[in-house]
Amino acid sequence: MTNSVNPATGNLWDLDWYRPQHQQDSDTLEQLGFIPGLKEILMLRQVHGLEHGTVWVLSETRHGLQDNENLGGLSTPNGFYLYGEVNHLDLQKAVTKALQRFRAGVWNLAVHPRCGTNMSVNMLLITSFALGTHFLLPKGPIEQALGLLLATSTASQLSPDLGILAQKYLTTAIPFNLELGQIARTRDFSGHPAYFVELAWRDS
Repeated sequence: MTNSVNPATGNLWDLDWYRPQHQQDSDTLEQLGFIPGLKEILMLRQVHGLEHGTVWVLSETRHGLQDNENLGGLSTPNGFYLYGEVNHLDLQKAVTKALQRFRAGVWNLAVHPRCGTNMSVNMLLITSFALGTHFLLPKGPIEQALGLLLATSTASQLSPDLGILAQKYLTTAIPFNLELGQIARTRDFSGHPAYFVELAWRDS
């Protein structure tokens, strides 16, 4: 895990041209609510951010925030699944604490190094660079093998930071409009045991 995605080491939004506003999604929905599926997209981004924040809070130790690889999540427009060994009450407290921290300005919690967004960005970069080197380099096997190696290593170097940017601006949002509903032990779409954290939209 790099320091740039650890909520304990600063704010990703410091000196940024864009800073989240409490009313932004409510205003967007008020102006463009006629667009089909817009509310679901806005809510999914906020749920995704809260999912990350909850995992961070559950991973907190006396040494600060540390990534706990035994925990994971999956977001939906109605809430998120939480995987891993966790107590129901601890999960409820973690969701509440994450919401409080988000509203206090601890926005780094929305970004997580093990997010599927990072893997998607990595795969996209590898594919793009591999195709680029395939067409640009000579067709000999040695040149093509070197090109593939270069494409893979370059993508691996770039994808963590680009994945963070993709999370920050595209796939997550600060959960200003979410409130906690029920938390229930259940199974996900694939039959895996998990908690489902139900969330509801509220106008900020």
